[in-house]
Amino acid sequence: MAKLLVVDDEKNLRLVVQKELSRLEHKVETASDGEAAWEALEAQDFDVLLCDINMPRLDGIGLLRRLREKSQNPPEVIMLTGQATVETAIEAMKLGAYDYLTKPYRFNELAALVTQAAAKQELKLDNQRLRAQLERSTKNLPEIVAESPQMKEVLRLVRRVAPADTSVLITGESGVGKELIAQAIHRLSPRSEKTFIDLNCAALQDTLLESELFGHEAGAFSGARARKLGLFELAHGGTLFLDEIMEMPAPLQSKLLRALETRSFFRVGGVKKVEVDVRLVAATNRDTERALAEGVFRADLMYRVNSFEINIPPLRERREDIEPLAKYLLQKIAGNKAPEIMPQALEALRMFDWRGNVRQLRNCLERAVLLSDNGKIGTKELPPEVVYRIEKANVSVSYSASQSNGVSSFQNASPTNLRDAERQQILTALEKTGWHRGKTAELLGISPSTLYRRLREYDLEVR
Repeated sequence: MAKLLVVDDEKNLRLVVQKELSRLEHKVETASDGEAAWEALEAQDFDVLLCDINMPRLDGIGLLRRLREKSQNPPEVIMLTGQATVETAIEAMKLGAYDYLTKPYRFNELAALVTQAAAKQELKLDNQRLRAQLERSTKNLPEIVAESPQMKEVLRLVRRVAPADTSVLITGESGVGKELIAQAIHRLSPRSEKTFIDLNCAALQDTLLESELFGHEAGAFSGARARKLGLFELAHGGTLFLDEIMEMPAPLQSKLLRALETRSFFRVGGVKKVEVDVRLVAATNRDTERALAEGVFRADLMYRVNSFEINIPPLRERREDIEPLAKYLLQKIAGNKAPEIMPQALEALRMFDWRGNVRQLRNCLERAVLLSDNGKIGTKELPPEVVYRIEKANVSVSYSASQSNGVSSFQNASPTNLRDAERQQILTALEKTGWHRGKTAELLGISPSTLYRRLREYDLEVR
């Protein structure tokens, strides 16, 4: 299917051509002369222009010459005329016409020519997108490590939503791996052969964000010397990932909403409507309900973006992932010469809260690799705050154990009884709140969903 503009001053002829080409599932518009055609070409993009030569106001050769001089992305042009001469044919081809047909022509011949011209136009646009994508080449991201029940559930949701075209909002603290989940959604979707374009809305100034998102025309502002395609346009047919979407300024939120609803937009400084087919995946580390209540983010845009939400728990709530993540990250950091993590250091990593999540864990391991001797990482290679946290945790566990068995030795707080200590702590909190799960989760400083999972694990669902 191509978008065509038929220009002819003979009304019956252009209506016949429009009808026949529309039957081939092309989208066809018409114009009665060159000036009307130019107005249509300024308002929107076309793939192929079918143009008569002899017309009032502005003839076909004049329109072709104006296209060459003023249009940065002109359509392929097929000239149609009943008064063909060698001179006009040569002039049309010099001005960039794709081909030349003499009336009367057979419709099958015209249809084949339109298909070829549309294919050439699509190839030009694809090359333009690929060049822009090469300039934004991104690094390969590691695979997702998921050993905990929480992350396995996240991946289950990813597999369910990926085949659909639904907009997805990924929530979670900074550093939990929201972009990895967005990449996974794209890879498992029917759009996987197309492009994945990402943009961090918090990384750009408000004045630059609109141009980055929607592109701009030459001369739109100081320094805009040529047309630039925006990320929406580059992501055509693929996936656009907007990270930290709630940092987007309010005026731009309304433009984004309109672009999502109409699947079209205008470049900055442009008058042509650009139509796109893009799947949106967004992410935020904000509390969505609070952002809506404070007016930071538009409610109508939230409904459009948040058709399906995936929440990624922080690393401290899925400690089963810490050991495999640490080993995987060490391989990425040091390769085949990755040092071994000693048991005490591994336990320290497990017990630390990791407020910066996977990003903080990676930074910690990079430091440890630099400090490691003899291919081993012990507690002395870890940052002091990580080691100090494990010492405090062991003292706390030792104290809890002493309440139940009368032993107060630090050495008895081994990893094998950490689960028992956690179970006892949950039981104590439940008794304090009269087994009110919401209050218990608040008292323990964990989310209700995490508490429910722990209750199932420790068989505490029934009082």
